[in-house]
Amino acid sequence: MFEALTQIGLPIALILIMTGVGMTLRPANFKEVARQPKAFFVGALAQLLLLPVTALLVIYLFDLQGELAVGLFILALCPGGTTSNLYSYLAKADVGLSVALTAMVGFITPFSLPLLAVWAIEHFLGENTSFQLPLLKTWLTLMIVSVLPVLLGMWFNFKWPERSARLQPFISRFSVIVLVLLIISIATDLGADLWLFLEKTGPATLALNLLTMVAGYWLGRFLLQQEKQARTICLEVGLQNGTLALMISTGILQNTAMSIAPSVYSLLMFMTASLFTVWVLRKDKTQSSGVV
Repeated sequence: MFEALTQIGLPIALILIMTGVGMTLRPANFKEVARQPKAFFVGALAQLLLLPVTALLVIYLFDLQGELAVGLFILALCPGGTTSNLYSYLAKADVGLSVALTAMVGFITPFSLPLLAVWAIEHFLGENTSFQLPLLKTWLTLMIVSVLPVLLGMWFNFKWPERSARLQPFISRFSVIVLVLLIISIATDLGADLWLFLEKTGPATLALNLLTMVAGYWLGRFLLQQEKQARTICLEVGLQNGTLALMISTGILQNTAMSIAPSVYSLLMFMTASLFTVWVLRKDKTQSSGVV
């Protein structure tokens, strides 16, 4: 079951996730980015620079070693996914900016992730490690499961917008089911070592999640002075595409230990994003009551 999930289920789930992202893209999203490029560049820099740097800081602060450190760093190199778009909608953030960031950063990831992941493997496991990330295979895989599906989703939405709107909820549910099944399969495969790895990675993954969400939010507030855009950046840097990280760690590298941090993170991010959403909605209600 584990091999079937990693080799077949994960790529299919990722293709569907990114097709779903493409289905949510509208010409208005790109017009909005062109009209307010500062918000897009702040969000993109937070995703591509702030997140990996914070991951390195967390790795050293919590003294993560070997495969656990590599897994957390690979997660930090991944773009957001449909989850960040959904929570941006729920938190009354800038959904157009969220979708544009998810898609555009997803186009950059196939080029940045393989190179930085190779560095992380050599840095944390040593240059003589037996684990090697094939650059060409990884690049082609990322193009197939991330870039091409987004373009396909955009085309499908352009041709059949009503069908696209009906399909999106089913795509999200299927993706969550595959992710949950994979996490259960990983836990079973690790057996007695699971709790040891959870003890080591749990605090680190929570710290990464919280630090990046807080930093993203206040970065947006300080540089953009727009509450909705600050919420979007918070969610974009705090909700990573854990499914993609798991595909790299279990599918390409075939290392279960590297999948622990992405698995734990994928569970924690739903809780922290939900708490953040409740907080901002309550703040909106309080402010509106104060005005009245």
